[in-house]
Amino acid sequence: MEVLRLGIPKGSLEAATIELFRRSGWKINADARSYFPTVDDPSLRCLLVRAQEMARYVESGTLDAGITGRDWVLEHDADVVVAHELVYSKTSLRPTRWVLVVGPDSRVQRPEDLRGGRIATELVGYTRRWFAERGIDVQIEFSWGATEAKVAEGLVDAIVEVTETGSSLRANRLRIIDTLMESNTQLIANKTALTDPWKRTKLDNIALLLKAAIEAQGRVGLMLNVRREHLPQVLDLLPALQRPTISALSDDDWVAVNTIIEERTVRDLIPKLKASHAQGIVEYPLNKIVL
Repeated sequence: MEVLRLGIPKGSLEAATIELFRRSGWKINADARSYFPTVDDPSLRCLLVRAQEMARYVESGTLDAGITGRDWVLEHDADVVVAHELVYSKTSLRPTRWVLVVGPDSRVQRPEDLRGGRIATELVGYTRRWFAERGIDVQIEFSWGATEAKVAEGLVDAIVEVTETGSSLRANRLRIIDTLMESNTQLIANKTALTDPWKRTKLDNIALLLKAAIEAQGRVGLMLNVRREHLPQVLDLLPALQRPTISALSDDDWVAVNTIIEERTVRDLIPKLKASHAQGIVEYPLNKIVL
């Protein structure tokens, strides 16, 4: 039997990735004592690998494919194929950013002001190249953790740190002076593996369903019935994904409306629909949306 060797990111993205696969149709069970999760698909063999190392194992062919961040592909300058973009993180569907940060009392206003300074980061290779491309001579050192504390306490002149919203940095009175890159989650593949038609198709099918699950996140379906005479005012209220589906009912005076909306809008929308003479309003969950 053909098997695709797939890397699942261990660490901060692990739970979100396993949950995404569950909503996509695969049940992955990860034991804290094992690096080989079980999966209910005999054509998949999964391995837990830290996102920071994923690109190296995919590049070498140890793995056919893996899920990791764009940042770690660029960090290792890995010769892999980005098969599909999967925009999600451990807490949201927004990309993350690697930012250049200084302490609250720093006089630094721009990257050039750090010339001759010390910068701590986990993203050493990319940060070194970023400053070199701009002709700014700085000392880059690897940070094993607690990176924010190092600049807050003056141990280094600046840090390069990953953030989604910047709220943690602001809470610690740290100041962002530049963005080095924006990163999202990617499904990367070994070049040789992609020349195998079965593996390529398997990877494309996995990506299709993962993307469909991501699209469905935070959205719900809504069905309702309404008299034709009240249809225009109901349609004006519906912020549909594309256009609502309108179907005729056995009574020619009535139609059924089916659409997809953001879940956060439901509590305000349903009372308005009811006031606009909609009836039989049904909200239902979505697992996947294939665009």
